[in-house]
Amino acid sequence: MQSDIKKRIYKAQCIGNIEPIEYMMPYPSMRSLIEGQVINNSKRIVSKKENINYSEFYCLIQQCANWLTDKDHISKQRIILPKLNSFQTEVLIYAIWEIGAIAVLSKTSISKNLKEIHEIKEISLGKDDLFHTIKTYPKIYNPKYKPLLSDEAILTFEKGPGIRLSHYNLLINVNGIDKALKTSEAESYYCDLNTYTIDWVIFKAILPIYSNLMTTDENSDIIIGNLNADFNIRYDLNNFSTFRGNDIAMCVENSGAIAVGRQPIHLTSFKMEEKHLKLNGHSVMMGYLDAKLNTKFFKDNSLYISI
Repeated sequence: MQSDIKKRIYKAQCIGNIEPIEYMMPYPSMRSLIEGQVINNSKRIVSKKENINYSEFYCLIQQCANWLTDKDHISKQRIILPKLNSFQTEVLIYAIWEIGAIAVLSKTSISKNLKEIHEIKEISLGKDDLFHTIKTYPKIYNPKYKPLLSDEAILTFEKGPGIRLSHYNLLINVNGIDKALKTSEAESYYCDLNTYTIDWVIFKAILPIYSNLMTTDENSDIIIGNLNADFNIRYDLNNFSTFRGNDIAMCVENSGAIAVGRQPIHLTSFKMEEKHLKLNGHSVMMGYLDAKLNTKFFKDNSLYISI
């Protein structure tokens, strides 16, 4: 990436005089998030439906990481995340991060040309269940590479152009959501969102782990959904003035949420203009895959997004 574009992106990731500083996060990467919860809460249930605690969840991730490595997947490789049975997709995405690779989200098939240009690989499971496939693999994985906060964690094509998000982007966005939703006052949590979107990554895969919430569909303290939930996911930013206090304003280029109600999440700043969202903050993406789009939309020390 050209140095001028890097500077533009970095300026957009600043909020006022606060620069994106890695030590502000308690975890150096997504894989460390799981390790931290295992140390502190090994016997706590992660998923009530699956009856899996943090220790068991961690072992499944380790087995899956060993399986991925056995299938010649390596660090910094982009791997398409398939939709699997309940909870298996969560194990797989953490295993991808465990080996230092990048999870790729796409609602539609990715062209052969795009795969070759950006070194995107597919996972071959055949007809087998993931947990059945990995059950013979060791429950300890020795990583050859440990990802950094600045490393790419997600590449998503859900809006068409490829959008690159770092471990820091994801963690700082979840941190802001955690504060806004006051998850410390809750014990249980539920959401049912599409696997191929950033809202699934943030609200299904990361937030319950980060906030130490047990996922269950029975009498949950917090329910995230698209309609008539405790908190509703909304992407229609052109209607932002009508958002209610329990609406979560989403923006993929900001790694997830920009606001709960009409209040910006921690370390995110934005301004709604006539046809654009002017965005700054630590959750602002690493950039588009297409360098021309970076040149077009990163300007005047901010990221401009059409709404």
